[in-house]
Amino acid sequence: AVITRNTILYNLAFIVIGIVLGIFLAILITEVANKTLKKLYQSAILVPFLMSIVIVSYIVYAFLGAEHGLINISVLPMLGKEPVSWYTRPQYWPFILVFVHTWKGIGYGCLIYISTINGIDKSLYEAASLDGAGILKQIRYVTLPCLKGTVITLTLLNIGKIFYADFGLFYQVPMNSGQLYDTTNVIDTYVYRYGIQLGNYTFGTAVGLMKSVFGFFLVWLTNFISGKVLDMRIF
Repeated sequence: AVITRNTILYNLAFIVIGIVLGIFLAILITEVANKTLKKLYQSAILVPFLMSIVIVSYIVYAFLGAEHGLINISVLPMLGKEPVSWYTRPQYWPFILVFVHTWKGIGYGCLIYISTINGIDKSLYEAASLDGAGILKQIRYVTLPCLKGTVITLTLLNIGKIFYADFGLFYQVPMNSGQLYDTTNVIDTYVYRYGIQLGNYTFGTAVGLMKSVFGFFLVWLTNFISGKVLDMRIF
């Protein structure tokens, strides 16, 4: 029950934050007038996505290491706080994992939203401007409605993987610390530890089949609801 709860809640947080922050950053970048700066920002936001999760885990360790981590030797002393043993404190890791996942993956979704925004008919903005709409109203009444199809598509794809977890994020980044299992153990890491390491391959296969069946059902259900509520279906 705990690992299923962890998997679903983490993925829900990833989906919601990814959509909101991705759209926000996409709008900010598309509003940049300088083309060189716009390309620079697009490239910079995609760099973490291209990094190996092993590299990301060592970057996180450089910040959170107990003896030489930047947070413990620089930030906390400035605030008058005692050093924290981050890799033995499970209460901090839901926030750390959500932050790391968002930092690493936000660029992918952001670029998709940027592409959608660039494809919006410019005459819609011109018409809105002539009607007296400022930038905020243009975003509300033109940009966001035109992004609806992209948001639904990405949400469906992510909901289909809601029982899957980024193995590297939950295994490599916390350094497989046993004291963090309550908050870092998800279905994929559990299957690896119980199924693969112990040689119980039948269990791993059964869990994989279960995730696929539930994922398909959730995609179908979400698509059905979007068709009824938003009058938009992907299939």
